[in-house]
Parts: sequence; C-alpha cells; structure tokens
Amino acid sequence: MTPPPGWYPDPHAPHLERWWDGTAWTEHRRAPEAPGPPQPAGGASGRAKAVALTIAGVVLVAAIVTGVVVLGEDDDGGGTVADTPPTSVTPTTSTASTAPTPTPSEPSADDPAVVVDELNGITLPLPDGWVRPENVAEDDVVMTTDGTYDCPAGVGICRHGTVFSRTVTENDEKSPEALAKQDISEAADDAYDRDALGRRLYGGIESHKTVKSGQVAVAGRAGYLVRRQVTTADGPGGYVQSLVFPSSVGSESPVLVRFVFDAGPDGPPLADMDRITEGIRSIDDADTGGGVGSSLGPPG
Repeated sequence: MTPPPGWYPDPHAPHLERWWDGTAWTEHRRAPEAPGPPQPAGGASGRAKAVALTIAGVVLVAAIVTGVVVLGEDDDGGGTVADTPPTSVTPTTSTASTAPTPTPSEPSADDPAVVVDELNGITLPLPDGWVRPENVAEDDVVMTTDGTYDCPAGVGICRHGTVFSRTVTENDEKSPEALAKQDISEAADDAYDRDALGRRLYGGIESHKTVKSGQVAVAGRAGYLVRRQVTTADGPGGYVQSLVFPSSVGSESPVLVRFVFDAGPDGPPLADMDRITEGIRSIDDADTGGGVGSSLGPPG
C-alpha cells in the first residue's frame, strides 16, 4: 500500500523533506523540522514523545534513502534515481505510528475539501465535482473538474474546469490590479484560443467581454480580480478569471490564481469561482481568514 500524503525524505536529497501527495512526489521541499525545546523532568507530553519518534524515523529513513541513492548510481556516477514512492523506506516502530502528521497550525492534505499549495503558502477549498490534478500536462494546476471530454473542435481532450496557482516572478510589476489586467488576455488565449501545441481546441475565440473586476481581500491581503466571458467558434465558450494578491510567505511576491470554466450546462457553476476565491486562506492563518473574499471596492 502507498503511504498517506505527507513530508518524507527526498529520494534525490535525503537532507531535505519532499511532499508526497498520496500518489506522486510534488515539487515542494523543505528542511526537516528541528525538535522542540526539552520538557521539564517528568513533564514530557505524549506529543513530545511522538515528535521524538518521528525525528528518529526521519534519520533512519535518510540513512536508508542515502544507501538507495548510492546503489542506484552507475559506476561513472552518471546514474539517476527514480522518484519512487516512499513505501520501502517508511519507518515503523512498535509503540507509535510514524506516518507524517501535519502540525495543528497547518491544514491537512488529507482533508477532502481543501487543496494545499505549499509553494505559495495558501489553501483553496475543493468544491463538489472538483478533484486534485491527475494526469494533467499543464504546470501549476491545483484542481480540475472530475473527468474529461472530447474538445468541441474535434481535436484533443478538454476539461470543463481548471484552476492554476503560480508565483509571479518574471514581472517587476507588483500591483495586483496591474498584474490581473495584464494576465487576463493571456489567460483567455491559453484557455480558449490555442493550446501549447498550437491547436484550436474550441475553434478559436470570436469575442470576449469583461463581466467583473475590482479589489478583493484574499487571505487577509488586498488583491484584484478580472473576470472575462469568452465566446468561441465551437462549443459554448467559457469564463476566465485572473486573481492576483500578495503572498504571505517568503518575499511576498504576488500570487496569481487563474480560473478557467466552460460555459453551458456541462460547465461548473460560476458560483464555484466565487466560492474558491472567497475560500482561499493563508496556511499560517487557516482558521481566521482575516476578511478573506470580502469586497474592497465596487466591481468594474
């Protein structure tokens, strides 16, 4: 059986931990958490014991994985180690479970109603009919609608809804409003004009119009969104939304969340776009939200 989602030693870098989502390795890595301060004599809690056991298990895993890496290399040092599941190196003890457990301040990746984006320090609600990405070729996808269908133009496989999350690093602009307005045209073209292979899955865009724009508080920070309705040559068209807000982690670089929803009866309800926007939380402040999703200005 594959292990549950959580932090495990990275097969390529045993000194780091890497996020296992329950089916595959993700690109999220971190340094192992240091043990907490010692407890007074006689006062060690069950949690402290569990932490100690977990740390011991991580050390054991790192040693085993290091051996696997060495054995997996060619004689000339040019070999690579596959990103295999951590099933064969999961530490076990007779007194406590060593499966990684999120700390109380962090949302659990096992929560079926939440998607955790460790890289950008946010969580997003997962509405009914939506799933975590599986067999998705695009980068930065955090959720999709369940299932696929033949694209309207008769070429390729499409999904009725997709949500992306990425950090804006290639642009010196920091204003959420400016970044959202810059991104919306590219978002519409990527979704409904030509894909990465140059195919027009929907026959191309015939027209578009902005149906909503304005400031919005996201994860307790002032952001901005632009929503556009797109009419395509084939199929019912759809809606795209570019949402930008400052990150609460690292250098506070802007975070861009893109929404792509097919229109028509088979597309996800447009209300899901609002539910996801309003439900975005900071990982460090997941319980309070701090006014998340509340409008800071009239829609444009």
